[in-house]
Amino acid sequence: MSKDLSIVVNGLKFENPFVIGSGPPGTNKATILKAFKEGWGGVVAKTCSLDASQVHNVAPRYGKLYSRENKEVIGFQNIELISDRPIEDWIKDFKEIKAECPKGILIASIMEEYDKKRWQDLVIMCQDAGVDAFELNFSCPHGMPERKMGGAMGQNPEMVGEVTGWVTEVSKIPVWSKMTPNITDINVPAFQSIDNGKGHGISLINTILSVIGVDLETLRPMPTVKGYSTPGGYSAQAVRPIALHHTMKLAKAFRDNPKYKDISISGMGGIEKASDAIEFILLGSHTVQSCTGPMLQGYKMVHELKAGLEAFMEKHNFNKVEDFVGHSLQYLTTHSHLNELKQGKFESKELSKDIEWSGDNIDKQTKDMASN
Repeated sequence: MSKDLSIVVNGLKFENPFVIGSGPPGTNKATILKAFKEGWGGVVAKTCSLDASQVHNVAPRYGKLYSRENKEVIGFQNIELISDRPIEDWIKDFKEIKAECPKGILIASIMEEYDKKRWQDLVIMCQDAGVDAFELNFSCPHGMPERKMGGAMGQNPEMVGEVTGWVTEVSKIPVWSKMTPNITDINVPAFQSIDNGKGHGISLINTILSVIGVDLETLRPMPTVKGYSTPGGYSAQAVRPIALHHTMKLAKAFRDNPKYKDISISGMGGIEKASDAIEFILLGSHTVQSCTGPMLQGYKMVHELKAGLEAFMEKHNFNKVEDFVGHSLQYLTTHSHLNELKQGKFESKELSKDIEWSGDNIDKQTKDMASN
């Protein structure tokens, strides 16, 4: 018997928890319909704004970090900006997408300057076009910081709360705020969005500011555009542990206060396989997003995501996704508690004191102390 992979989040029924993250895989009607056709439960469209005329992308705009052994892509950097398509084109697309695929959850990612009227005008236009929810882009790590857009806004928690409030004042549909990891404590703006902005959910994380590397032949940073480069957003599997930590930390904070029981989390960062996605759900995500994944694998990667999720649920006897959202949070504790649990009982190969490191076989000693 097949498992029910659907989940209701903020009143919206996702046929499965797998969502295309905002970016190239959701950059127009054709790409979004392709995602729904392949079986994704939702799509966050590429971020739109009222004035696309100031958006000018460059090429090449991607860089890859390969593993040293099998040359697998483990890290991915982009210097891509938000959508360069006029808002009128987006409104037309939104209407047609919902007409052709009414069950697919379509989320408009929006970003604007620090101007209440502009944010609210954009919300009303997209809402009237039939989108199911909003994701507020407080997190794009590069491009237009001089206009206080994206990550520049997301690094100001008070501004995050205020702008979220502008949106919820006119929005009749769920509002998620997307957090930047390029900040000391990601929970601070997240709670501003919920407490002061009355938002309904948090998306995290956006990409991490990075320089993917330097070409040792040309001595130019990558990706190189006519000999020059700029820091960009880092994604793919290498960022997953960082994203899991941020997701866990926020989910625990929500869990520990009953007033946040209806606040949703959409986790992302390095999701390329079902096992990756399941980790996020176990640590508190209701939905999971992937953008770099489908860019590297194609939209068909959702087939493995769904098959893997169903197999996991069958193995652990979970009947619905909600049954294990946040299940693993109970096993996270403090270092002092871990010390109490150990109670001096170390295996013969394990080191209990710094003086026991020999220096002669540090690689073996490291291996013996590592969790498999």
